[in-house]
Amino acid sequence: MHSQADWAQAAQQFQSLMGDMLGKAMQAGGGATGLPAAGVPALSFAPNKLQELQQQYLREAGALWSENLQQSLQRDKRFAGEAWAGNPVAAFSAASYLLNARTLMGLADAVQGDEKTRARVRFAVEQWMAASAPSNFLALNAEAQALALKTKGESIAKGMQNLLHDMQQGHVSMTDESKFEVGRNVATTEGAVVFENELFQLLEYKPLTAKVYERPFLLVPPCINKFYILDLQPENSLIRYAVEQGHRTFVVSWRNPDQSLAHKTWDDYIEDAAIRAIGVVQDITGAKQINALGFCVGGTILTTAAAVLAARGEKPIAALTLLTTLLDFTDTGILDVFIDENMVKYREMQMGQGGLLPGGDLASTFSFLRPNDLVWNYVVGNYLKGETPPPFDLLYWNSDSTNLPGPFYAWYLRNTYLENKLVKPGQATVCGEEIDFSKLDLPVYIYGSREDHIVPIGGSYASTQHLPGKKRFVMGASGHIAGVINPPAKKKRSHWIGSDTKFPADVQGWLAAATEHPGSWWTDWSGWLAGHAGRQVTAPRGYGRAQYKAIEPAPGRYVKAKA
Repeated sequence: MHSQADWAQAAQQFQSLMGDMLGKAMQAGGGATGLPAAGVPALSFAPNKLQELQQQYLREAGALWSENLQQSLQRDKRFAGEAWAGNPVAAFSAASYLLNARTLMGLADAVQGDEKTRARVRFAVEQWMAASAPSNFLALNAEAQALALKTKGESIAKGMQNLLHDMQQGHVSMTDESKFEVGRNVATTEGAVVFENELFQLLEYKPLTAKVYERPFLLVPPCINKFYILDLQPENSLIRYAVEQGHRTFVVSWRNPDQSLAHKTWDDYIEDAAIRAIGVVQDITGAKQINALGFCVGGTILTTAAAVLAARGEKPIAALTLLTTLLDFTDTGILDVFIDENMVKYREMQMGQGGLLPGGDLASTFSFLRPNDLVWNYVVGNYLKGETPPPFDLLYWNSDSTNLPGPFYAWYLRNTYLENKLVKPGQATVCGEEIDFSKLDLPVYIYGSREDHIVPIGGSYASTQHLPGKKRFVMGASGHIAGVINPPAKKKRSHWIGSDTKFPADVQGWLAAATEHPGSWWTDWSGWLAGHAGRQVTAPRGYGRAQYKAIEPAPGRYVKAKA
């Protein structure tokens, strides 16, 4: 029997361990993600949970000697291979690691404090455990050792070559990047650049139908990524799909900022990019109103631009589509662990008056949100096993990162993630206008992905509570990218459609009355968009207009610039 003093001493030891782990993990995570480490709080644990966890740990640790290790390892794909089961030392090492991981996550859940503190502890422990897995080390990885013996050391030599290559290119290879070239086998939909300024190029795409809808269609992708996620291959291109449906389609291709743009602000991106793009599309087509789509941060930018124009008495957008977009930043998911006053002040001091946020920092941030799948999986495959990852267009795009101007980024952090001002009428001033989304009385199609870890489904859904016009909310299966890029021909995944008139305060209330439909949401959206596109007219024979002549073929040179 253990006395109360014993448990108190054990609890103190666990608190010390967890505090040390949190500090190291947050510092490591800050370095990897390009974000400063958050302040490490003093941790305390629920005594009853702590005692229960310690007793459970002792029971399970003792059972490791007698249980079927192979069966326990099968539940984790990192250790499911035959080499692990066939090596008793490796199998026990992996089983012990999994037990420690479960216990530490239990400790994270037992932390007493506010939800943000618990989330930070969970994130830190997840990072720590992902990094310390025995599969990440050649001396402990049974599969890598067996492969080295089988190949007579060639796998190790190739792994060293891969490591040197990735050190030179500045990031871990997720795919064979040599197999792709923008404009050759990704971003190949035919079109031309019809306008450019220092922030963006405007692409117009060649019609694929004899007639097009009279109301043109503008897509605004996120500026933290390159636009061709919407145009990877002909069979999964949302851009090509829109053109095939008869829409005269234009796309913003953001410039990858260099030092010449290091002073650009949120206002610049609204006035000189989003609003400018809307105006150029109107000038080229002669349309009084256009339809527009914003994806992720592109949706935030586009909706803010529409609110600025509404404050000026202008309503150039007839119908708006928002894909995995945050307007209300109440629910930002795991990204919230990075955001607090100190972090935002740090970024404001660092680059609020000028500077660049390197694209690699953003890429690392998003990769470490899923460390086992997007970081350590490639460390093991590339370096320990000497494998070349297979060609995959989406992962090539994912590695093609972009910089951000510091003032733009600092404003965005404070006014959205930290203070959530955009949905508070009159609280945010952009381009000299007070932002009020309640003035955007226009039809909106809002899409969210069920497993999205960047824009949680609740965050996507929250836009229904702030936009007063007719709305249609649709939820798709999968995550931030795979849920969006889901062409009908693949016949994959499902989507859910609910009432177009009743939008409860919480997404779960909406989902309770929604109906699941097999396949892509694209067909539902296409029908909705056609209903707001006007009559059909003869498709134009050329690009642009007199003062907007074609500058160069799509996808243009801006998208080819590397961070």
